[in-house]
Amino acid sequence: MSVIKSKRSLSELEFFHNALCLRRSIATLLLRDFGTKDKIRSVKMLENLVKMNDEDKKTLDSIFTKYNISKVSEEWPEWLLSTFRNSLYELSRNIVLYIVAANSIYPMSMIEFNQRRELQNAAIYSCDQLLIEMQFVISILPVKAEKLQAYIGSIEKERFLLKRWRKSDNRIANKIKDKQNNGVLYK
Repeated sequence: MSVIKSKRSLSELEFFHNALCLRRSIATLLLRDFGTKDKIRSVKMLENLVKMNDEDKKTLDSIFTKYNISKVSEEWPEWLLSTFRNSLYELSRNIVLYIVAANSIYPMSMIEFNQRRELQNAAIYSCDQLLIEMQFVISILPVKAEKLQAYIGSIEKERFLLKRWRKSDNRIANKIKDKQNNGVLYK
């Protein structure tokens, strides 16, 4: 017998599943140049340019020269898009990595508890940094804020879930303190 969806509680690892979905959606967004393009860049398209022989390259250069295509500059320099891409990708990656590292520690002492707490905090900080970076991208690039609102909502949800996970760990800290006060010490 299953439980009605509205009556279900969140999974114990909901923060982890949400982080993975967030990372996947951010990667897809970056492949579409922050939503400014509808299609994902294709590596096969670039392979054709790399395999071009010298005669074809000369023909292409002459076409570019004839129509002054070489003088057309992109509205947004590639280094700026690349910087944004790298930043957002690394921050979304860091959230998942900090969660995995923190979850790998089951604290048996206050030292381990503090290590776990630091990693949980780092994941939360990465969410905050990701939000700031997204807001900066919206302010610079001609991306409609509505397109990125779902991503921002997912980041905020992740931040909330991580804070709740961190708070739930206070029970572990209380158990450790009780055992230390009762003379049972962990190494």
